[in-house]
Amino acid sequence: MTKDKNSSPGDGIRSLRTSKLFRAANFELYVRPNIVIMVLGLIGIAGCSGYLTYMKYKYEKLGYYAAIKSDGTEQFTKKTSRWD
Repeated sequence: MTKDKNSSPGDGIRSLRTSKLFRAANFELYVRPNIVIMVLGLIGIAGCSGYLTYMKYKYEKLGYYAAIKSDGTEQFTKKTSRWD
């Protein structure tokens, strides 16, 4: 791999001559970062993480837990106090 003649400092791997197959397989190494797409991706990931956290909170608030019966099956049982 040799450097192109019209490369500038800071080009990194873009300045190396590579095959078209390598460029196709490693597309993300050759494209410039797109701020709009990165922001949309971060919003999507944050939204999914927030939704999963919300669902876990709501599930734990219901008070059910997985209890394993003597025959090995799993049953969801509501938490109760010994004082009830």
